[in-house]
Amino acid sequence: MARFYEQHGRRPGRASGLATAVAMAAGSAVMLTAPVAHAEVVDVNYQCKTPIGSKGAVSPIDITSTPSGGAYKLVMSFRKGVSSSPVELGKGAMKPSALITLGGAESGTVPVSGPPNDQAIPANTPIKISDLSGTYTPKGSGKVTFTAATLTIKALGTTTTCTPANHPKPSLTLDVKGTGGSGGGSGGSSGSAGAAASGGSSGGQLPQTGPADSALALGTLGGTVLLAGAAGALWLTRRHQRV
Repeated sequence: MARFYEQHGRRPGRASGLATAVAMAAGSAVMLTAPVAHAEVVDVNYQCKTPIGSKGAVSPIDITSTPSGGAYKLVMSFRKGVSSSPVELGKGAMKPSALITLGGAESGTVPVSGPPNDQAIPANTPIKISDLSGTYTPKGSGKVTFTAATLTIKALGTTTTCTPANHPKPSLTLDVKGTGGSGGGSGGSSGSAGAAASGGSSGGQLPQTGPADSALALGTLGGTVLLAGAAGALWLTRRHQRV
């Protein structure tokens, strides 16, 4: 590389080389820290049991995730409305919730819910479901899938249950790492507390002195006594001379 620059009579500046190195390092960091996830919109055929009979509707659904500490915030979005009501649902009259089924490295469900409708829903029109959110905390490690499951709509004192009838594919796949294991640090805190207790004074007591301090104190006391005796002898001698 040096011979190439000598032949062409040009070398890269220090600033240019530094900028290139920083860009490469930043790119490597992004590649190392980017989460492994795969999401897609899946059509879900909901069959709903309402107080006035059965209804069905297909809605494209996607599930997204956002890392938050050792957990993930899940958001389930409905692209189309499902079910309907024979009467108008006023503002705030409908409350949706759902379950997301886990698969792959984990099993179980994650509950998600959303706010009531912020606008009135006319009679006999598809009910638009707001985004539903919840928190998922990994227990194990590996690839985990997230699939839309039961949807529940509560309105005007009634409950409508909608179940996927087409066995939908997962809307999201995550490569997660579990948060198992107990946290450490208790030994460190007790050790620092012990050091503070042994090194400082507490309860108004004076700090204890060691053998070296005692010897120094005795030496100082002996020197003081010796000087006092010498001064007294000198005073007596001068007094006898005057007499």
